[in-house]
This record gives sequence, structure tokens and C-alpha cells, in this order.
Amino acid sequence: MSTSRRDFLATSAALGAAALGLDACRPARESEERDQPRSLRILILGGTGFIGPHFVRQARLRGHTVTLFNRGRSNADLFPDLETLIGDRDGQLDALRGRDFDAVIDSSGYVPRHVRDSATLLAERVSHYLFISSVSAYADFDTPGIDEDYPLATMPDATVEEVTEDTYGPMKALAERAVTEAFPRGATVVRPGYIVGPGDTTDRWTYWPVRVAAAGEMLVPGDPGDPIQIIDARDLASFVIHLLEHRTLGAFNAVGPLAPLSMGGMLDSMSAVLGMTPRLTWVSADFLAARGVELPIWNPPSGRYANLHRIRNDRAVAAGLFIRNATYTVFDTVQWWDRQSASRRREMRSGLRMPPDLTSATASLEAQMAAEARLLAEWRGTRS
Repeated sequence: MSTSRRDFLATSAALGAAALGLDACRPARESEERDQPRSLRILILGGTGFIGPHFVRQARLRGHTVTLFNRGRSNADLFPDLETLIGDRDGQLDALRGRDFDAVIDSSGYVPRHVRDSATLLAERVSHYLFISSVSAYADFDTPGIDEDYPLATMPDATVEEVTEDTYGPMKALAERAVTEAFPRGATVVRPGYIVGPGDTTDRWTYWPVRVAAAGEMLVPGDPGDPIQIIDARDLASFVIHLLEHRTLGAFNAVGPLAPLSMGGMLDSMSAVLGMTPRLTWVSADFLAARGVELPIWNPPSGRYANLHRIRNDRAVAAGLFIRNATYTVFDTVQWWDRQSASRRREMRSGLRMPPDLTSATASLEAQMAAEARLLAEWRGTRS
């Protein structure tokens, strides 16, 4: 990214925050002065994907000793100075045998059997096991304002290990149970919603600021007031380490922001930071559903996921969850995206998808905008 572009973004971030009534000078929690914690020996199962590196950096920033356990295949050179134990959660846990740690962060547990195996193995040598679950672990989203006591998902066959849209949530719920059974007096479960920010390998949220930056007429689903809940990966990491430092047990919904955020408000924030003002055309959920159109993060106001962005977070906030305002997340995400290779930026892993001509796992922004233009023309035709 050029110096002029970087300077422009920095200036726009400050001006945008002021325009939105946000405190542009307020430091993120990870930079705030707090009492120096007792140094912990933390084992992270994973640690090199999207959220794992943020856990590593925050733990080290707070003075803790970190050990990783993974297969050594993804981003193996990311933390060359850290001890990395090589193994596999599917039956190859020997590297963990006989090791003592103060706490474990399980950020790579999707299959209940894998989680049960690691939790059972570590139960006698570790006092605190923190599992990263998901709000998808809840039984449904029929009710707005779900809290941590809401029923969890189930599935007919608890031995299923294939992760799909239908099994992901129930498998997370089963994994939670495995952790609490192995650590009846030392389990913490964190249930994030959509995790966003620099380093996101899914591009689900990144699509939106990148599309805003391209300006022009922009298709936006639903209505400006539709709710949005996201959490910056760095705020999730800060919260997780805070829970370990205070040995806070129980379940917590790690969702943000602290004040309600709407789809329109999110896009206004992005426009302010980027200094771009796309012409927003709001298209009804019914029109998009009839054409099989999918857009990330946003959910229609009715149906299976109607209340996915209405999860309560007051218990987590009381336990120390801090959420930076969206301006910082927009600014840092765009800077990170601009540093990616040209080939990576040409292959966005999420965004606008529609049959039959835009259904692949990746697509360039140009291809998505071409499909968007066709949809907008059709939408205008239905309004005339």
C-alpha cells in the first residue's frame, strides 16, 4: 500500500470516527494499562489460522508463556521462537502427554471426539480449559435476545463427524459438553458470533469495506435498520486472555458491539473511514431469495437465522469483554487487505454469490460487481 493511501486512511479514520460520534483517540483494551498478571503457561491447540495468532500475540503482550500444538502445516513459520508441539487431534496427541500447563485455549475444536480426547488427556495436568465454541451451538434463533442459558443444539446421531451447515452447531454443543465433563471445576466456554478484522481467512466481513471502497452503485440487502453483530478478533483475544488471567469460569457470548449496530450504520462507518460514498440501493430479502442470491454476514429478517444478530452479551461485558468501535476494525482490515498479494485479492472467498454464473468458492471483486450490476438492473425493472 502506498504511503499516500496509508496516510489517507489514517486521516479518514480519525475524521470518520469524529463524524460518527466516536472517540478516535481511545486506545484498544490490549494497549490499556492494567495490573501485571501472574505469568501463565498457556497451551493453544491450533494457533496459526485466523484467530489463533491473535491469541498468541495478546498472551505474549500480557507476559505469558505460550506453547502451540498443531500439525505444523499451516503458517509453520509464523512464530519461529515459540515451542510448537507437532501432532494431530485425530489420535496423535502423544506430544501432549506428561506436559503441564496452567491453561489451555482450544481454538481448533470442531469434532466432539477430538475435543473429548484432548480435554480428557489434559484434565489431570491442567487446571483451566477454555473452549472457543460459537453462537451456532444454540438450538435455534427463534427468539431475540438469546443468552447463555438458552437451550443448545442437538442432533439425532451424536457420532457424526462431518462438519456441515446442519451439524456445525450441534457438534460445537457436544464439544462444549465434553469440556465441561472433563473439567467440571475448570471450564470456560466462549461463544463468538461473526469474527472479523485483519487476518480473516473467510473474507465474509472484509467483502463489505472492500466493496464500499470500489464506490459506484452498490447493492445492499434488506433495510438500513437490520441488526449486525460482529467481534474484532483482537477483542476476542483480549477477552479470552482476560478470562484466563482471572480464571473466570462459565459460558459467555462474545458478540459486539456494545451499542446496537445496524447494516446502514456499519456501511456509514466504512464510508467515513474510506472517504468513499457509494450509492446504496437497498434490495428486498424476498427479491434476493427468489434468485438464490447470497451475501455474507447479513441475515434476512425472517427464517432460520432471523435473530442471529440479536444475541445478548451483557454477561460477557460484565466479565470484562471490551469492544473497540467499528472504525478501528474497518481501518485495520483495509490496511491488511491492501497488503495481500494481487492473486489473493483477485480470489475473494466470500461476497456476492448467485446462480448460475457466480457460484464458485472464490471470485474477483470485478466479477461480483458485474453480477451486482445485472441484479440492480433487474431490481429497478421490478420497481418501475
